[in-house]
Amino acid sequence: MSKKHPSRPLPQPLPAGGVDTHAHLDGSRYPDPLAVLARARGLGVTAVGNVFLGPAAYAAERQRLAQPGVFFLLGIHPHEAGDVTPATLAAMEAAFQQDPQLRAVGEIGLDYHYDFHPRGVQQDAFRRQLELAQRVGRPVVVHSREAEDDTLRILEEMGLVHSPVLWHCFGLGADWAAEILGRGWIVSIPGPVTFPKNTSLRDAVTALPPDGFVLETDCPYLAPEPYRGQRNEPGLLVFTAREVARLRGETAEALWRRCGATARRFFGIEDDGDMQGR
Repeated sequence: MSKKHPSRPLPQPLPAGGVDTHAHLDGSRYPDPLAVLARARGLGVTAVGNVFLGPAAYAAERQRLAQPGVFFLLGIHPHEAGDVTPATLAAMEAAFQQDPQLRAVGEIGLDYHYDFHPRGVQQDAFRRQLELAQRVGRPVVVHSREAEDDTLRILEEMGLVHSPVLWHCFGLGADWAAEILGRGWIVSIPGPVTFPKNTSLRDAVTALPPDGFVLETDCPYLAPEPYRGQRNEPGLLVFTAREVARLRGETAEALWRRCGATARRFFGIEDDGDMQGR
């Protein structure tokens, strides 16, 4: 967002209450997290969920990102499924027991697009982290890429139908949205919904029930139009919200507040304060 371009309009603020449910602000990609969060606050984003990919990342960056309005997720991504060992699971469990700002286990799941690890290894890692979520009593945030059937099967086998599950970075069509919501879960809509050629996702969001979805950036990835290809950040969530609202035929302000309320319920952050310092 810091790079200016004459054809890119500046983001316009929405009312306070927006929640970016999925951000990766840790590490060298964001040497300026306080500035990033300040921009987000000025645009109406009052809470941001930072995703730590593994206990080492959490230990290294937790204090730097312990800012008002920032809550945490912790999980081992399927790209690193081989890192799900008894030691890392024990470290994660200890962190969840000690840190009330850790609100969900995620992002965890299956990724068959790259197959960095054998599918059996990914599935075992997914199951073991789902067991962790059940032990520590936290919601689950799922990563699933080209692995939808196995993801659904494992979640069902683990007894998570009608449990709090969020399908991160949803990019599928209306049929898959119905499959997910029919099991009592919700989906998170990312910036690519603003891409005009992404017709299946754009059609899907028009059919979602009002309380069946939240919004995310997945920053630094997947910046929405008109910042596509740039470093994404929580403040750019306003572009996603405005386009989803336009597609659904409702006001951006109403959708923004409602998605924020859904996110707060899912992550249990209703009473935690926010970046507005209430």
